[in-house]
Amino acid sequence: MVIATSPSKLTLPQVNPGTATVVAYLIHKFPQVDAAVWYQRANEGKLHWHDGTVITATTLYRPQQRVYYYREVESEPVIPFKETILFADADILVAYKPPFLPVTPGGKYVNECLQSRLRALTGQKNLQALHRLDRVTTGLAMFSVNPETSHLYHQLFAHRKIHKTYQALVHIQSDAQQPAVGQQWEVKNRLQCSDPRFLMQVIDGVPNSHSRMRCLARHQDRALFELEPVTGKTHQLRVHMQTLGWPILHDRYYPRLRPESADNFAQPLRLLAQQLCFIDPLTSRPRTFHCGYNMNPVSELLDRV
Repeated sequence: MVIATSPSKLTLPQVNPGTATVVAYLIHKFPQVDAAVWYQRANEGKLHWHDGTVITATTLYRPQQRVYYYREVESEPVIPFKETILFADADILVAYKPPFLPVTPGGKYVNECLQSRLRALTGQKNLQALHRLDRVTTGLAMFSVNPETSHLYHQLFAHRKIHKTYQALVHIQSDAQQPAVGQQWEVKNRLQCSDPRFLMQVIDGVPNSHSRMRCLARHQDRALFELEPVTGKTHQLRVHMQTLGWPILHDRYYPRLRPESADNFAQPLRLLAQQLCFIDPLTSRPRTFHCGYNMNPVSELLDRV
């Protein structure tokens, strides 16, 4: 059994969905977790309030209160790639995330995530991810290390005041449209969850997603693109690239979902979160963080990929 070294947390909603106890709410909130698991965690003292008070199986629901719990899985995969801290000060930390490593705990990943690794590496128990990045995506991830200023940096992402730049290596089929170096595109469409729900699909309606693309280089059946997401929908860049007819290399979701299998570490998704630019809310000065060439698996010479 693998148990998280740091707790996960959630805030009980102001409007009670009809559950009398905290455990009943957790069962309602996480249907994929067997009810007996939540009762066992409560009986073993693995649930508590913000002040450390233990939550038992009969503790009543308290709106707007934080609940802390420790995630458990029978076993979790080990990701054989290392993260790198690129910058750290008293308020934020910026790190390079390798492919296949999730940013935060989720699913079968408990301690094997970037946030947990960085907490262990730095000793910063308050370190908290400020944004999400797909597990299979490589590149820059930013964290808050100071709870007093965390909300200021969260607002940058919430209000789209962070300019993000990605790079993607795509496969071009011989019968597809051939992109020209320097050519640019804008994609605007409406995305919604598909079946299964982790997939996104394009539907008719008012656009809720917007991306800009530019072709940087070509070599045989490969092309290197620079991508700028204007909005931040799930899998937006991956869907938009396959919408243009050039799916990102080694994408197991788009244009079609491949059968579930173990990660192929030799074929990471060729999508890199390369740059973050923003005005620092504390100093009002511009800041830019860039993923260097020596740790960039996408912008290698195209004939070496």
